[in-house]
Amino acid sequence: MSATIITYNEERNIARCIESLLPVVDEVVIVDSYSTDKTQYICEQYSVRFIQHTFEGHIQQKNVALDLATYNHIVSLDADEALSKELQTAIQRVKRDFNEDGYIVKRYNNYCGQWINHTDWSRDKKLRVFNKTKARWGGVNPHDKVHMSDGATVDSLKGEILHWVHATHEEHRQKTEKFSTIASKEYYKRGRKASILDLIIKPSWIFIRSYIIRMGFLDGRNGFILCTFSAKTTYLKYCKLRRLRLQKKTPN
Repeated sequence: MSATIITYNEERNIARCIESLLPVVDEVVIVDSYSTDKTQYICEQYSVRFIQHTFEGHIQQKNVALDLATYNHIVSLDADEALSKELQTAIQRVKRDFNEDGYIVKRYNNYCGQWINHTDWSRDKKLRVFNKTKARWGGVNPHDKVHMSDGATVDSLKGEILHWVHATHEEHRQKTEKFSTIASKEYYKRGRKASILDLIIKPSWIFIRSYIIRMGFLDGRNGFILCTFSAKTTYLKYCKLRRLRLQKKTPN
């Protein structure tokens, strides 16, 4: 079994991620986008394959990692994630007898030092253990997703992927700007449009669903802040998409 990780300036997280995988897999493949911090140095302290590849997008980078993996059975993590002990045990069992083509795992998110039990994040599940001959990364950058081939079988595993999302609110703000820009460009490439109603209704719904319906208020101040950022990301995505389309229409 191979583990695949993509990295860029992940010196804060990568050791924890690698150490959670080593008891489970036979190979760790790391595809790095030419980090400028100590990511490479830290990775090379472990028995991993470290490859540098120019970043072309989250989806593209993860597919590069898949293609480099020696084994067909894959555990895929982001650098800010780690396997819980229970999930390690579950994967070790699956490894002995891989009955399904893919396995879905619950992800438990830590936001600014607090584990989040409500909001949209409480329903966070990811397909991260799979047979790469029947799977490929897809989705819309920066929100990648494993797409299984027709007829592939999928089950779930006990345990959790532990995810340290943001250490500070400023870090979240910066990522909101970055990810909304990436998403707006992807939408533009795909011919998507954004109306004034999109700017009003979609962010409002994101906040209402996450904070009220899914009881983000029970997560206190951080629950309110992350729900607000989720709504803001949606607003900025459609706002930037409108701007791109207006720029296209405006003659030089």
